[in-house]
Amino acid sequence: MFEEKNADLIQKFELEIGERNLIIKINEFANQANGSCTVQCGGTVILATTVMSKNTREGIDFFPLVVDFEEKFYAAGKMKGSRFIKREGRASDEAILSSRLIDRAIRPLFDDQMKNDVQIVLTILSFDKINDPDVLSLIAASIALCVSDIPWNGPIAGIRLGMIDNKWIINPTYEEREKSCLDLVVAGNNNKVTMLEGDAEEVKEEQIISGIEFSQKHISKINNLIQKIQKKIGKPKNLEILKENEEKKIEKQELKEKIQKFLNKELEKNLFDQKINNKEGRKETICFLKEKFDKELENQEISKEKRLKAMEMMLKIIEKEISKIILEKEKRVDGRKLTDIRPLEAKTGLLPFTHGSGLFRRGQTEILAVVTLGSPGAEQFIDTMEQEARKRFMLHYNFPPFSVGEISPLRGPGRRDIGHGALAEKALLPVIPNKEEFPYTIRIVSEVLGSNGSSSMGSVCGASLALMDAGIPIKKAVAGIAMGMASEEENKEIKKYKIITDLQDLEDGKGGMDFKIAGTKDGITAIQMDTKTHGLTQEIIEKTFAQALEARLKILEVMNNNINSSRSDLSPYAPRVISFKINPDKIRDVIGSGGKVINEIIKETGATIDIEDDGTIFIASSDKESIEKAVKWVKSLTYEPKVGEVFKGKVTRILNFGAFVEILPKQEGLVHISELAPFRVAKVEDVVNVGDIISVEIIGIDEQGRINLSHKRMMKRK
Repeated sequence: MFEEKNADLIQKFELEIGERNLIIKINEFANQANGSCTVQCGGTVILATTVMSKNTREGIDFFPLVVDFEEKFYAAGKMKGSRFIKREGRASDEAILSSRLIDRAIRPLFDDQMKNDVQIVLTILSFDKINDPDVLSLIAASIALCVSDIPWNGPIAGIRLGMIDNKWIINPTYEEREKSCLDLVVAGNNNKVTMLEGDAEEVKEEQIISGIEFSQKHISKINNLIQKIQKKIGKPKNLEILKENEEKKIEKQELKEKIQKFLNKELEKNLFDQKINNKEGRKETICFLKEKFDKELENQEISKEKRLKAMEMMLKIIEKEISKIILEKEKRVDGRKLTDIRPLEAKTGLLPFTHGSGLFRRGQTEILAVVTLGSPGAEQFIDTMEQEARKRFMLHYNFPPFSVGEISPLRGPGRRDIGHGALAEKALLPVIPNKEEFPYTIRIVSEVLGSNGSSSMGSVCGASLALMDAGIPIKKAVAGIAMGMASEEENKEIKKYKIITDLQDLEDGKGGMDFKIAGTKDGITAIQMDTKTHGLTQEIIEKTFAQALEARLKILEVMNNNINSSRSDLSPYAPRVISFKINPDKIRDVIGSGGKVINEIIKETGATIDIEDDGTIFIASSDKESIEKAVKWVKSLTYEPKVGEVFKGKVTRILNFGAFVEILPKQEGLVHISELAPFRVAKVEDVVNVGDIISVEIIGIDEQGRINLSHKRMMKRK
């Protein structure tokens, strides 16, 4: 009876997007959440749930939003590869990147007064290996929020864009993405963009702008459906929590007015007119302003508790005032013009024993990138819900606390570190040579030694320098820049704005954006954008791309002045890799029973050997003799003799009709008794014995690969 009643409550909606059907169901699962839904496309099904805490945490001054993208191996009909752990554990890097993508898209549309915890969980229930779950999860998150009672200024929707033969593809399949020259996710509503994420093969700015514009009509189509769903079955929004938080804000209004009055008098002359060029100087100035203001409050007999609250509030108000000054007077705290980049420095070859290194500085952002080369066998094995694959190029990003002058435990990479590393990796991948051209595994580590604005784009520049220093034949240098914005919104629309080149610490306040763009001199290779507005217009996006291109070309010029092409040779400490092909049928001869042969070669030569199914052999070692010995050994095992070739071989067996001679390792041929000598031989032992080394010529190879030899012909030649 319960099942029948529940089935009656399920609401189903359908929409065709990019020649595929989108199926949305409400009230099917997880009805104890504030909001839930399933979104299906093909055989991929996403369950989205959103829950909000009833109360705010004491003293919290930020919005605690958490987005979790949960990959389930059962969704793809797979079991985890580990023999010892079969259940899902820590989120994969790919799941973390999907979580961040969705978070950045939906976060700007939460009210400033939201302080209650909100968690959105996207669970992949079914995965058809055709339809990517990340964009579907973004849509599902939007729907779950819209039908819930959680205050949110949505909806938004997202689509993925590909391009094949100059034609846009909406939500391309994995196979189509392999053929596409770009992979771009666009999220937004009402012809505004709240999030961008993508990589491209040196695609021109104009083409990406055109793609963003093209995506809007499809995004609007999805948003129109979500609005209908919300109107039909959405819960009334719980606006009481906003009122409660607003009341708390009103309690602080008197303090805010005092702070505002103080900053109007003190901020510009202390922070702007001094043209302070470093973060430490700005911190000291802000501390000075806080101390001065605190004394003023103390003289007014304001309680210590209220004074502490004022100090907490002051930084956000300072950021807002900085944006206002940029907007109205085009002044920046370090005296730069809006299009200026901070001082740049590029160096290579700093570390004597590494395979390649590069140092990139932009203002106080300081990146040391280090390259390590390995054999093809050092590739990373990827085993996730979506794929089983190997990865030969990787960039790992480290952000230690000392880079911002802080102390905290070192506990491995967090979500931010994984996200920044993945973005820099995407930016560089289009210029990395393919495996046939450069058969190495390549790992770059980006060590952030100092951070004050876009260490991810600094990592792109540092890594590009290090790749060239390592002698890796990359196609072109790659550079990146972070663009910001100061703006004023009215009724959720941007009325005034200024684009800022080379974003830094205090310039990323309310009304801002963080728009990262990386590429070569010829086009874009990666972009990522999030905003603290209700969305960017097409005009803002176009101006940002144009301003970023100017900056990127300036950075590339500085990098090229240090190194403008890859070094002609690898580091003497890097391994050398030789590759060649053998007949795939001969692979078993190299490996041997239970790996006996290949392990013997590795042990005796010290080289590493990797074999692919198509018969490609990779032999690597930092020692030249070791490689030569291993190559000779493998080639001798796999050599396919031809009629007329001459060998010296060892007699291994004698039978009454002839002798078997080993001409190559594990390859024997028969010298028939009639071919032993240019005279009649009565007994094989009259001419040869086991262990003798004799010269032979191949006179025939039958259909089964059996080799016939002649010793007689060699004797005649003498």
